[in-house]
Amino acid sequence: MKARKPIYVARPTLPPLEALLPHLETIWDSRILTNMGEFHQQLEQQIEAYLDAGPVTLTSSGTVALVMALKALEITGEVITTPFSFAATAHAIDWVGCTPVFVDIEANGFNLNPACIERAITDKTRAILAVHCFGVPCNTVEIQRIADKHGLKVIYDAAHAFGVRSSPNVIRHGDCTVFSFHATKLFSTIEGGAVVCHSAATNDCLALLRNFGIVDESTIACAGTNAKLNEICAAIGVLQLAALDQNMARMKAVHMAYQTHLKGVPGLTTLTYPEGVEPNYSYFPILLGPDFRCARDTLHHELKRQNIHSRRYFSPLLSEASPYCDRPACTPFGMPNARRVADNVICLPMYPDLSMEDIVDICSIIKDN
Repeated sequence: MKARKPIYVARPTLPPLEALLPHLETIWDSRILTNMGEFHQQLEQQIEAYLDAGPVTLTSSGTVALVMALKALEITGEVITTPFSFAATAHAIDWVGCTPVFVDIEANGFNLNPACIERAITDKTRAILAVHCFGVPCNTVEIQRIADKHGLKVIYDAAHAFGVRSSPNVIRHGDCTVFSFHATKLFSTIEGGAVVCHSAATNDCLALLRNFGIVDESTIACAGTNAKLNEICAAIGVLQLAALDQNMARMKAVHMAYQTHLKGVPGLTTLTYPEGVEPNYSYFPILLGPDFRCARDTLHHELKRQNIHSRRYFSPLLSEASPYCDRPACTPFGMPNARRVADNVICLPMYPDLSMEDIVDICSIIKDN
């Protein structure tokens, strides 16, 4: 079966151009292009209301948001994190002069294993940076128990989890939660990110860090950076947020179609969500076991040959990447669960306007390969 056109793992969702033009006219008339202008302030307020989770600090990217969260919490030393994530998770730790310490993920999931976290704590450990991988919330209760026991800060990388609902609200856990609004995300400002925190003092620090540490015309309080979201990206975000629930409903339909067409395939496991979680359906990973008809890489290359661009998220593991693999302090333990998943997982194309015909074609290749 030959794909009729390229099908990518993600396809940016954009607002109608005619809806954006009035916002662009406002920006052109005001000549305010950055520095927390009208649309920047509007988007921050709207995200706060949407998340129902406290103050939001918009940033120019999710990566810089991670760096700012670590800086605002004054994290030094070692930070326990996952090897099964995008590079930004570990890079942010390294950029602030800390050491990422990788520990294994759960045996039956994609998130940090709390038992492995506790084993890795040393007198140098200062924080846990956990990832809500594929939008599935971590075991936040157990992670917080460990953090409280050892006096550690907790940061959640929620790049995959914007719009995920749970009871209690997953955004209310930890000291900071960080989002990415990159173009490939379901909610996108093209480039952008945000930090949500629950401390007024930390929120004030984030605001300073975002704008060079400048308090006023004559006062620079700290060594900050330029992490502001520009007005054009913020205006796009305002429109994207208004359409988010509708797009998530479309993603749910895509998710359910995949589940239907892949049900019962030997050796193939699909993503399931815990009870009480309303997902955003942003990713559709499949895990291939020994009973599947071929190796993961064989399937990946066959899909690509037919113009379907899946992704081996996340391979290689961060613990195997060049910046970290030769640093013994980063990899003090084995990670068999992460290794098994990295060798056998593949993320299928997932976006709101993916057609049912394309879904059937993709699933047919998977079943017939």
